[in-house]
Amino acid sequence: MPVRPTDPVPCRVTVCRDCCCGSPKVTGIDHGAQIARLGEEAPVRVSECLDVCDQANVIVVQPSAAGRAAGGRPVWLGLVNDRDATEDVVAWVTAGGPGVAPLPDILDLYAFSPRRRASPEPSSGGR
Repeated sequence: MPVRPTDPVPCRVTVCRDCCCGSPKVTGIDHGAQIARLGEEAPVRVSECLDVCDQANVIVVQPSAAGRAAGGRPVWLGLVNDRDATEDVVAWVTAGGPGVAPLPDILDLYAFSPRRRASPEPSSGGR
């Protein structure tokens, strides 16, 4: 289902920018330009560390309400470290993103499942 210019924004994008993502540790990309380019097609939220530093630069594409209703879930993309990868994300977002447009094969190479944080140990109950 193609997105028409009159349709609401198809999805949202969260971009990690903290200790590793968006820092000089990740070379070869203009981090500010990446956020600006993504922001041309969807609302972008800049997040503190998403705790997957080994995947820097991390982008999470979140489905629209229609995408979520169709079964779409947030898609985590890692190592988005060049202009071509950013353009691939932009093209998918423009097409509708999760639940609306299938994940392009090229972005499947960047997709990963974030590890779950360990639950805190239960308290000793005040003993």
